[in-house]
Formats: sequence, C-alpha cells, structure tokens
Amino acid sequence: MCKLSVNINKIATLRNARGGNIPNLLQVAKHCEEFGAQGITIHPRPDERHIRYQDAYDLKSVVSTEFNIEGYPSAAFIEMVLKIKPEQVTLVPDGPDVLTSNAGWDTVKHARFLKDTISLFKKEGIRTSLFMECNNDLIKAAANTGTDRIELYTEDYATMYKSNPAKAIAPYKAAAQLAEKEGVGLNAGHDLNLENLRYFSQQIPTLLEVSIGHALIADALYFGLENTIQQYLRQLES
Repeated sequence: MCKLSVNINKIATLRNARGGNIPNLLQVAKHCEEFGAQGITIHPRPDERHIRYQDAYDLKSVVSTEFNIEGYPSAAFIEMVLKIKPEQVTLVPDGPDVLTSNAGWDTVKHARFLKDTISLFKKEGIRTSLFMECNNDLIKAAANTGTDRIELYTEDYATMYKSNPAKAIAPYKAAAQLAEKEGVGLNAGHDLNLENLRYFSQQIPTLLEVSIGHALIADALYFGLENTIQQYLRQLES
C-alpha cells in the first residue's frame, strides 16, 4: 500500500498569521501520526512564510514515522538537512519567490549539481527524491544522478482528471513504468485530493508515497483531522 505523508505547511501558515503557537505545529504532527499518517512532510522556505527552519529541528524529535523535508538545495538548506538527517529529502527546483512548487527539475541541465548534492545526502543515509515532470529524457537523466526516488508533479493530472481521467493518467503511467525500468522509486504530489487520489493510486501500482497538504488540511476544516486522514488512507487502499 502506498504511504500517505501529510504536508503540514498550512498549519504553520495559520500559526504565523497571528504569531504565538496556535495551532501547535508539533502537536498537529503527532496527531497526524496517531490518526494514521505514515509520514510528515515540510517545506521550509528562505522567507519562513510557513515552516520555519527551527520547526524542522523541533520536528526531528517529534516525528516517529517518516520525516520528509522538501526544498531547494541552497547551502543553508543542505546544511540543515545534514544536521537533522530526516528519512527523506525531496529536492525541488523553485527559488525563494515561488508561491508553491510548480515545475520539476531539468535533470539534464543540472545533472552535475544534482549528482554532487545527492551524494552528500546519501553519504549520511538520507533517502533522496527529485521533484519531476513526466518527461522521459529527464527521468532517465534523474536516474543517472543517483537519486533513490522521483516525485511526480501531479497538477496536470489533477486539472484534467474531471474531464478525461484516462488521458490525465496516461503520461504518469508511462513515467512510472520508465522509473521502474531505471530502478528509481516513485512518489507523487501536488493537487491530489479525495476526488482524484484513488484513481491515481490504482492506475500506478508502483507508487510508494504521496505527499498531500493543502487539500488535506482544507478537508480537515470540514471533516476533522482524524476523519480526513482516514478518508485519504482509504483512497489508497487497493
């Protein structure tokens, strides 16, 4: 069964809106795990507009499942990850001015940089993943960087799903098959939700993990956090 990692960035956004410590980010992370989440994802950005770098350090002693830290591999980010040693680091290509991750790596153009960066993490036993689009040449190049996994950027799938599910999933199925052939594990994330998640996971049996934040936290406003996490887990059942 594919694992569900809950991205708690939006909890930090709500906390930061008023200052103080409500909602308590660490307590929410604990509750997500208690309610069934198999991982916690964060994406600290340089401006700390949601997750702060200190949150990443604090969460290390709290998260008992899989801790996944996403981000652009700047010097400061690399230093932080090497100190914390999460189970997984997901590298994204966006700079500090980007609202949300909306493009994958050009693994041909940045091949040397990615290979060198990934080697730093792998020496410390940290699993690596690269945020990717469904491009065969770039997926092949990703495999050559030494990354353990790729995370497919799923906004295009989510946008097309309502009108044509089969057409929406087709490039992702092809990308998954190629990743398997290249010996690279598969994660996915971005705009996956209760409406489109089950079909995605059923069509891609090699999927190892999904990272979901915005939709899941929004659903929790209506259904409650525990109920929402359970609903997402049911979507991932085969």
